[in-house]
Amino acid sequence: MQKVIHHHALSLHGVEHFLKKNAVAVIAFFAALITCFFVPPDGEYLSYFDFKTLSCLFCVLAVVCALKNVNFFFVLARKIVSVFKTARMSVLALVYVTFIGSMLIANDMALLTFLPLGYLVLESTGKKKYMAFTFVMQNIAANLGGMLTPFGNPQNLYLYTKFAIPTLEFMQIMALPFLISVVLITLCCLVFVRAEPLSVSAEKVTLSPWRTAVYLALFALSIAIVFRGIPYVIGLVVIPLALLFLDVKALKQVDYSLLLTFVFFFIFSGNTSRISAVREGLSWLLEKNTLLVAVLSCQCISNVPSAILLSQFTGNYADLLVGVNIGGVGTLISSLASLITFREYVGKNPGKAGRYLAVFSAFNFAFLLILTGIMLLV
Repeated sequence: MQKVIHHHALSLHGVEHFLKKNAVAVIAFFAALITCFFVPPDGEYLSYFDFKTLSCLFCVLAVVCALKNVNFFFVLARKIVSVFKTARMSVLALVYVTFIGSMLIANDMALLTFLPLGYLVLESTGKKKYMAFTFVMQNIAANLGGMLTPFGNPQNLYLYTKFAIPTLEFMQIMALPFLISVVLITLCCLVFVRAEPLSVSAEKVTLSPWRTAVYLALFALSIAIVFRGIPYVIGLVVIPLALLFLDVKALKQVDYSLLLTFVFFFIFSGNTSRISAVREGLSWLLEKNTLLVAVLSCQCISNVPSAILLSQFTGNYADLLVGVNIGGVGTLISSLASLITFREYVGKNPGKAGRYLAVFSAFNFAFLLILTGIMLLV
């Protein structure tokens, strides 16, 4: 009897762990399921899926996992951080590394790569008092840094592909909110972190030159696919095949939960767009102010599903693009990246969730109000 109870307890714990880890995917699944009652499955469902977006996302995530496994990002970040000798400049470096990383490897991967580094630096130097602030700023940097490039945020990749936005035009649209974000993030780090002496313990970490070179070549291939230079089918064959022989672990580490989230939201948005009352209501709202509707939608259902859903009802991709990017800051559910940061912080700092949420809310809503206000006036 005791064994049965213990087994049930373990099963419940496992389910609870799964739900916490994949909360957004689970919500997306039920959202999709509910819409299936209004629009029963039919042949049109296949047209919902953007297979290029899913393929690009998979390729980038897989290669990034491989690079992470050979310590490429860890070595790169440590070299940058070791140059700086104060808490202020080290925190600024950590935030900038995350900011730049999100432009290259997507916001969620940048956080999974650099948040542990932030913890390591602050914990090993006795500066844990800056932990909540640093995690929050890294989170904001990841959400806003990724806005400049088509592959920096998942919603960017989707909108870039759906509307076939020219790369130069894409970057021009996002240039102003990006520059404002750089200024705000820099000011926050300079104002809220003191210039206290700081030293990072030396740690010998070696890179495999040939593996690193191969993975960087695969990364270049995945980026070329994103920029429409190479058909995505090639990447979908070459990258998994290469990793199957070089690092099968990387294929297992891919965030399949994120890919499934996209699949479920494609179904949700596709079905929603076929419900006439919803279609007419959203179309009317988006005609009034696309940017504001996009920002507010992100606060309720997150930026990726907002991009997928709202793109069905407007051709104003410029305002939609800005809205779903700056809308990534604000509430804890406005971005998947924010949930990742919260999960990482609580895991490393048990019992301090309340303090983190207070710091998170203060800075996120300040950024949201400033960015939205400026972009509405422009």
